[in-house]
Amino acid sequence: MTFDEAVRAGRIRADEALALFDSLSTVDLAFMRGTWKGSELQTEHPMDGMLSATGWYGKQFIDAESVHPLLFFTEDRAAVFPVDPRKWPSPTIRGPVGPHRADVETAKFKARLRMTEYRGRLSATMIYDDWPTNDVFRQVDADTLLGVMDARGMPAPYFFVLRRDPQAPALR
Repeated sequence: MTFDEAVRAGRIRADEALALFDSLSTVDLAFMRGTWKGSELQTEHPMDGMLSATGWYGKQFIDAESVHPLLFFTEDRAAVFPVDPRKWPSPTIRGPVGPHRADVETAKFKARLRMTEYRGRLSATMIYDDWPTNDVFRQVDADTLLGVMDARGMPAPYFFVLRRDPQAPALR
């Protein structure tokens, strides 16, 4: 299955997603700069649907040391705000995160970028500050990435797509 076929279908088997990921080009740190809009690529992972149901916008990479790993829409969807991954996901927050902004927002960067080896190839990787979790990226085209979340204790990787968004909503 090609990337476009998988995105149109909205789902792909996990083994096919890994094969697709392995077929894509690696990414350097400079390529990552910018604000990226995210979407899920469902593989029957336990997390499938979680981000879509919560108002997840995507990620922002300022430089290798300055990363907002979780951006969510405000309640009115006019802007986005960075969320502290230690505060979300949370068993007390169901549905959209926007109404809980005061409880989860952070002004601090909560991740950084490094080049790491994953599945035998060196590529840009977002490392969460407070979680044993890495998001590894491969390039689909000049403005699209396929990401895989790899976390200690997670039985299978979680897949997502990032698209560079030069007209991203303002951070507020």
